[in-house]
Amino acid sequence: MAKRDYYEILGVSREATEDDLKKAYRKLAMKYHPDRNQGDKDAEARFKEANEAYDCLKDGEKRAAYDRFGHAAFEQGGGGAGGGFGGNPFGAGFEDIFEEMFGRFGGGGGGRGGRRQASGRGADLRTMVEVGLEEAFNGVKKTVRVPSSVSCEACSGTGAEGGSGAAQTCPTCQGAGKVRAQQGFFLIERTCPTCGGQGRVIKNPCKVCQGAGRVQRDRTLSVSIPAGVEDGTRIRLAGEGEAGLRGAPAGDLYVDVSIRAHPIFQRDGANIFVRVPLRMTQAALGGSVEVPSIDGGRARVTIPAGTQAGDQFRLRGKGFSVLRSAARGDMFVQVSVETPQNLSPRQRELLEQFEAEASQAGRTSPEAEGFFARVKEFWDGLGR
Repeated sequence: MAKRDYYEILGVSREATEDDLKKAYRKLAMKYHPDRNQGDKDAEARFKEANEAYDCLKDGEKRAAYDRFGHAAFEQGGGGAGGGFGGNPFGAGFEDIFEEMFGRFGGGGGGRGGRRQASGRGADLRTMVEVGLEEAFNGVKKTVRVPSSVSCEACSGTGAEGGSGAAQTCPTCQGAGKVRAQQGFFLIERTCPTCGGQGRVIKNPCKVCQGAGRVQRDRTLSVSIPAGVEDGTRIRLAGEGEAGLRGAPAGDLYVDVSIRAHPIFQRDGANIFVRVPLRMTQAALGGSVEVPSIDGGRARVTIPAGTQAGDQFRLRGKGFSVLRSAARGDMFVQVSVETPQNLSPRQRELLEQFEAEASQAGRTSPEAEGFFARVKEFWDGLGR
């Protein structure tokens, strides 16, 4: 079956920015995450598909190659099951052709031997975990379920039946892991189709894993979310990605942290903002209000007489915890003055009386009076 276009998978245009890609990926990852769709194979497939697409397009160099050559750029010698890019992102032929244009890719070292090792390394995996604002403040442990490849127990990861029987030099590539073919003016070097770039083959492959040394299985892992973590933080769990081929090193697992919106607080770095509505009389006469703090405590804020809508009051040290520090940010209480509705006849009468006296006394609303004075000057200047 032909692979779907990566941009189509993420639902973005080819001109999408890095932020556009990240937002689209996070939306799909939350929608199709295995923890939210247990037993749904279609959701699991879409989750893996979104991971594969984002892994490619978030990397500028891989994206450039994909835009030019499509999926063909990754067809030879990719980095592990599931379409991940844990090893070399390009087939060996494309890598040699574009080496001078893009430079070396992949994490297996600069030489050819390093690339052959990287092809057996397990793919890096990515998942997402969602936490509440209070959990991000205090830190929390979360459990994530990751569809992955694990080392085959039947052969102890060797790929050989019963765990015995040494691998032999590949007869096709003579242990090089690569084969060469002439195409026009180019000498193209590709990953060996017999050994998959390993340089060695198993004479008596394991019946459980078919000689791969790994099998597909979901794993459940515990992830420590540190206090003060920010939305979009990526946590790396070394060696918790897919198992490598025939005992090769495992890839890494990257956990993206998403923080749910809070009904009361808004966060900006280490600072917390809370909007407090006041009755008109409270703002005019002054007083005090009690507001919650993110640590579960309470704070009392003094409201001076004549407080205006938009005024802010700062409570030092009542903000968010700072990552890897005992320090805390500040909390800002922003005032919103609420206009009364559904007045009773008596309330209307009192307000009308107040308005009449305010008009005679003046200076009760200096900002309004100053504004309309400037408006009058403007109209007078126009001769109106």
